[in-house]
Amino acid sequence: MAQQRAERADAARNRRAVLQATERLLAEGGGDHVSLDRVAALAGVGKGTVFRRFGSRAGLLQALLEERSRELRDAVRNGPPPLGPGAPARDRMLAFLDRLGAIAEGNAVLLSAHEQACAEDKYDDPSYRFWHGHLSGLFAEGRPDLDSGFLAHALLAVFDGDLIRHMTPPGDPRRFTRSIQQMATALLG
Repeated sequence: MAQQRAERADAARNRRAVLQATERLLAEGGGDHVSLDRVAALAGVGKGTVFRRFGSRAGLLQALLEERSRELRDAVRNGPPPLGPGAPARDRMLAFLDRLGAIAEGNAVLLSAHEQACAEDKYDDPSYRFWHGHLSGLFAEGRPDLDSGFLAHALLAVFDGDLIRHMTPPGDPRRFTRSIQQMATALLG
Protein backbone atom coordinates (compact mmCIF):
# COMPACT_ATOMS: atom_id res chain seq x y z
CA MET A 1 0.00 0.00 0.00
CA ALA A 2 2.81 2.46 0.86
CA GLN A 3 4.49 1.66 -2.45
CA GLN A 4 1.22 2.43 -4.29
CA ARG A 5 0.99 5.85 -2.56
CA ALA A 6 4.60 6.63 -3.48
CA GLU A 7 3.89 5.75 -7.11
CA ARG A 8 0.89 8.05 -7.15
CA ALA A 9 2.93 10.89 -5.65
CA ASP A 10 5.66 10.24 -8.21
CA ALA A 11 3.11 10.19 -11.03
CA ALA A 12 1.66 13.50 -9.81
CA ARG A 13 5.15 15.01 -9.64
CA ASN A 14 5.91 13.77 -13.17
CA ARG A 15 2.62 15.18 -14.45
CA ARG A 16 3.39 18.60 -12.96
CA ALA A 17 6.93 18.52 -14.37
CA VAL A 18 5.65 17.56 -17.83
CA LEU A 19 3.00 20.31 -17.86
CA GLN A 20 5.53 22.89 -16.62
CA ALA A 21 7.97 21.81 -19.33
CA THR A 22 5.22 22.15 -21.93
CA GLU A 23 4.44 25.66 -20.69
CA ARG A 24 8.09 26.64 -20.86
CA LEU A 25 8.50 25.32 -24.41
CA LEU A 26 5.33 27.14 -25.50
CA ALA A 27 6.66 30.37 -24.01
CA GLU A 28 10.06 29.95 -25.64
CA GLY A 29 9.01 29.00 -29.13
CA GLY A 30 5.26 28.53 -29.55
CA GLY A 31 3.43 25.35 -30.42
CA ASP A 32 5.91 24.20 -33.04
CA HIS A 33 8.54 24.06 -30.29
CA VAL A 34 6.57 21.44 -28.31
CA SER A 35 7.35 17.79 -29.00
CA LEU A 36 7.13 14.75 -26.74
CA ASP A 37 10.92 14.38 -26.92
CA ARG A 38 11.59 17.98 -25.88
CA VAL A 39 8.97 17.91 -23.14
CA ALA A 40 10.35 14.66 -21.71
CA ALA A 41 13.93 15.94 -21.75
CA LEU A 42 13.02 19.24 -20.09
CA ALA A 43 10.80 17.53 -17.50
CA GLY A 44 13.50 14.96 -16.67
CA VAL A 45 11.31 11.96 -17.53
CA GLY A 46 11.37 9.36 -20.27
CA LYS A 47 9.48 9.88 -23.50
CA GLY A 48 7.48 6.75 -22.69
CA THR A 49 6.27 8.37 -19.47
CA VAL A 50 4.94 11.34 -21.42
CA PHE A 51 3.43 9.11 -24.10
CA ARG A 52 1.73 6.75 -21.62
CA ARG A 53 0.26 9.64 -19.63
CA PHE A 54 -0.83 11.92 -22.49
CA GLY A 55 -0.82 9.74 -25.62
CA SER A 56 0.25 12.43 -28.05
CA ARG A 57 1.18 16.08 -28.43
CA ALA A 58 -2.54 16.84 -28.78
CA GLY A 59 -3.27 14.99 -25.54
CA LEU A 60 -0.53 16.93 -23.79
CA LEU A 61 -1.94 20.27 -24.95
CA GLN A 62 -5.47 19.19 -24.00
CA ALA A 63 -4.27 18.33 -20.49
CA LEU A 64 -2.58 21.71 -20.13
CA LEU A 65 -5.73 23.51 -21.28
CA GLU A 66 -7.77 21.45 -18.80
CA GLU A 67 -5.39 22.57 -16.04
CA ARG A 68 -5.97 26.19 -17.02
CA SER A 69 -9.75 25.83 -17.05
CA ARG A 70 -10.32 23.52 -14.05
CA GLU A 71 -10.94 26.38 -11.60
CA LEU A 72 -13.40 27.97 -14.00
CA ARG A 73 -15.29 24.71 -14.48
CA ASP A 74 -15.55 24.22 -10.72
CA ALA A 75 -16.76 27.80 -10.20
CA VAL A 76 -19.43 27.39 -12.90
CA ARG A 77 -20.71 24.19 -11.32
CA ASN A 78 -20.43 25.01 -7.61
CA GLY A 79 -19.39 28.62 -7.12
CA PRO A 80 -21.45 31.58 -6.04
CA PRO A 81 -23.45 33.64 -8.53
CA PRO A 82 -23.05 35.19 -10.96
CA LEU A 83 -20.49 32.64 -12.21
CA GLY A 84 -22.14 29.77 -10.38
CA PRO A 85 -25.79 28.74 -10.39
CA GLY A 86 -28.53 31.11 -9.31
CA ALA A 87 -27.98 34.21 -11.44
CA PRO A 88 -29.83 35.21 -14.63
CA ALA A 89 -28.41 33.79 -17.88
CA ARG A 90 -27.04 37.15 -19.04
CA ASP A 91 -25.14 37.75 -15.79
CA ARG A 92 -23.77 34.21 -15.74
CA MET A 93 -22.65 34.46 -19.36
CA LEU A 94 -20.84 37.75 -18.82
CA ALA A 95 -19.12 36.40 -15.71
CA PHE A 96 -18.16 33.19 -17.55
CA LEU A 97 -16.81 35.10 -20.54
CA ASP A 98 -14.84 37.38 -18.22
CA ARG A 99 -13.04 34.38 -16.71
CA LEU A 100 -12.71 32.48 -20.01
CA GLY A 101 -11.39 35.64 -21.65
CA ALA A 102 -8.79 36.01 -18.90
CA ILE A 103 -7.69 32.42 -19.49
CA ALA A 104 -7.51 33.06 -23.23
CA GLU A 105 -5.62 36.34 -22.89
CA GLY A 106 -3.07 34.68 -20.61
CA ASN A 107 -2.72 31.54 -22.72
CA ALA A 108 -3.07 32.65 -26.35
CA VAL A 109 0.01 30.67 -27.42
CA LEU A 110 -1.43 27.54 -25.79
CA LEU A 111 -4.76 28.08 -27.55
CA SER A 112 -3.02 28.44 -30.93
CA ALA A 113 -1.00 25.28 -30.38
CA HIS A 114 -4.06 23.44 -29.10
CA GLU A 115 -6.13 24.50 -32.13
CA GLN A 116 -3.43 23.28 -34.48
CA ALA A 117 -2.79 19.97 -32.70
CA CYS A 118 -6.45 19.16 -32.04
CA ALA A 119 -8.00 20.49 -35.25
CA GLU A 120 -9.61 17.20 -36.26
CA ASP A 121 -11.28 16.51 -32.92
CA LYS A 122 -11.63 20.05 -31.56
CA TYR A 123 -15.30 19.57 -30.73
CA ASP A 124 -14.54 16.46 -28.66
CA ASP A 125 -11.97 18.22 -26.49
CA PRO A 126 -13.12 18.08 -22.83
CA SER A 127 -12.62 21.82 -22.22
CA TYR A 128 -14.41 22.74 -25.42
CA ARG A 129 -17.33 20.39 -24.65
CA PHE A 130 -17.76 21.94 -21.21
CA TRP A 131 -17.53 25.52 -22.48
CA HIS A 132 -19.95 24.76 -25.31
CA GLY A 133 -22.43 23.00 -23.05
CA HIS A 134 -22.42 25.85 -20.56
CA LEU A 135 -22.81 28.59 -23.17
CA SER A 136 -25.44 26.60 -25.04
CA GLY A 137 -27.49 26.24 -21.85
CA LEU A 138 -27.21 29.94 -21.11
CA PHE A 139 -28.24 30.88 -24.65
CA ALA A 140 -31.17 28.45 -24.45
CA GLU A 141 -32.29 30.14 -21.25
CA GLY A 142 -31.73 33.69 -22.48
CA ARG A 143 -32.81 33.29 -26.11
CA PRO A 144 -34.94 30.14 -26.51
CA ASP A 145 -36.01 31.39 -29.96
CA LEU A 146 -32.49 30.90 -31.38
CA ASP A 147 -30.26 27.87 -32.05
CA SER A 148 -28.33 27.85 -28.79
CA GLY A 149 -25.88 25.16 -29.89
CA PHE A 150 -24.89 27.14 -32.96
CA LEU A 151 -24.56 30.39 -30.99
CA ALA A 152 -22.26 28.68 -28.50
CA HIS A 153 -20.07 27.32 -31.32
CA ALA A 154 -20.02 30.74 -33.01
CA LEU A 155 -18.97 32.50 -29.82
CA LEU A 156 -16.25 29.94 -29.07
CA ALA A 157 -14.94 30.22 -32.64
CA VAL A 158 -13.78 33.73 -31.76
CA PHE A 159 -11.44 32.25 -29.12
CA ASP A 160 -8.70 31.91 -31.73
CA GLY A 161 -5.17 32.25 -30.37
CA ASP A 162 -3.98 34.52 -33.18
CA LEU A 163 -7.03 36.77 -32.89
CA ILE A 164 -6.63 36.95 -29.12
CA ARG A 165 -3.01 38.06 -29.47
CA HIS A 166 -4.05 40.62 -32.10
CA MET A 167 -6.87 41.96 -29.92
CA THR A 168 -4.81 42.12 -26.72
CA PRO A 169 -2.42 45.07 -27.06
CA PRO A 170 -0.09 45.78 -24.13
CA GLY A 171 -1.93 49.01 -23.26
CA ASP A 172 -5.36 47.33 -23.18
CA PRO A 173 -4.94 43.75 -21.89
CA ARG A 174 -8.70 43.09 -21.48
CA ARG A 175 -9.82 44.35 -24.90
CA PHE A 176 -10.55 40.86 -26.22
CA THR A 177 -12.69 40.00 -23.19
CA ARG A 178 -14.66 43.22 -23.35
CA SER A 179 -15.29 42.67 -27.05
CA ILE A 180 -16.48 39.09 -26.58
CA GLN A 181 -18.79 40.21 -23.76
CA GLN A 182 -20.25 42.92 -26.03
CA MET A 183 -20.82 40.30 -28.72
CA ALA A 184 -22.62 38.00 -26.27
CA THR A 185 -24.75 40.89 -24.99
CA ALA A 186 -25.78 41.69 -28.56
CA LEU A 187 -26.69 38.04 -29.19
CA LEU A 188 -28.74 37.85 -26.01
CA GLY A 189 -30.64 41.02 -27.00
